[in-house]
Amino acid sequence: MADLSKIGERGRLKPRAGKEPHWQRLRAGCYLGYRPSKRGGRGTWFARAYDEDAGKYRRKGLGNYGRLTGHEIFTAAKKDAEVWADQVESGGVRPQEIATVADACRAYLEEKPGAIAEGVFRRQVFSDPIAKVKLDKLRRHHLKAWRSRLEKTPALISRSKKGERRTKPRSASTVNRDMVPLRAALGRYLSPGTPNTDAAWQEALKPAKGAGKRRTLYLDGDERRRLLESTEEEARPFIDALRRLPLRPGAMAALKVSDFDSRTRTLTIGKDKSGNPRQITVPQDTADFLQLQCKGKPLAALIFTRHGGKQWNKDAWKHPIKRAVTAAKLPLGVSAYTLRHSVITDLVRCGLPILTVAQLAGTSVAMIEKHYGHLVRHDAERALAALAL
Repeated sequence: MADLSKIGERGRLKPRAGKEPHWQRLRAGCYLGYRPSKRGGRGTWFARAYDEDAGKYRRKGLGNYGRLTGHEIFTAAKKDAEVWADQVESGGVRPQEIATVADACRAYLEEKPGAIAEGVFRRQVFSDPIAKVKLDKLRRHHLKAWRSRLEKTPALISRSKKGERRTKPRSASTVNRDMVPLRAALGRYLSPGTPNTDAAWQEALKPAKGAGKRRTLYLDGDERRRLLESTEEEARPFIDALRRLPLRPGAMAALKVSDFDSRTRTLTIGKDKSGNPRQITVPQDTADFLQLQCKGKPLAALIFTRHGGKQWNKDAWKHPIKRAVTAAKLPLGVSAYTLRHSVITDLVRCGLPILTVAQLAGTSVAMIEKHYGHLVRHDAERALAALAL
């Protein structure tokens, strides 16, 4: 058996009949293979691992590691073979029917259904050439080309009453968000490729740095009251809730009567974007407000609904807010998220510990520090200045 780690010994190997690679045992049930090129070029590497569930060996092509040289090639191939063998041994190798990028996205939606991922796949993946690329053949250049097409696709702002589409250039932050579902779907069925090679598919989906802009549009208490007063009756309870609590609009819209316990003034927020349910205790005034919204509704009903009992969503709440903003003569960029940002800002400015703010808002301390840490620093500077007087 050849020692594939030795460049000279590898170079003397001859092609085998039937294109069978030369194999080197890495550990029990795990082999690394090398098939020399008949034309004298770079050879191709393979991994082979024993699948106990299937009772047979599985094989995977690893490519030729074209950008690496010398001993780097063997090191990278060995690592990839061992990672793949770990997947096989743990039963994590994808079924044969998941062959293409589109298959991986559909399987991901079955495991983790979600409107955001479904929308991204429908608009940006299923109708794109990337959908038909075989997972075994997927390379960095495929995803770089897909990302380039995504960046050039205008983002839809809205439609006019006549059905005309209004668009704007897709921002880097929007591109970052749109790449998340595809990166997650591929990550469930593909191991990260060797860095700095075309096999490193994951590198094409790295988020652009500095794309996440700090929200700067802030409404003070008086401006939030003016917005509420200008909001039409159907949307007023929902907007009132957003100005009271630092919840994401989607999480607020999903709240059910069973999520609020008036006896303890405790509100349970579902999985939300943070991934885990959490509970917060609300002040008496907000508890009275929530109890009024829950009155007469069954436990399974939504707390905040549109006419007909329909759930609020982005397309439903943006128009009432836009009309209220105009009527209240507030900045045109105000949105539902402006209310969340304003509430979080007030919590930080009143001296609440950042960890507590993060728990209330359902986000990480790192995100609070990133977007609101400057407020704490400014307050600290003023406090220190006062000591010198």
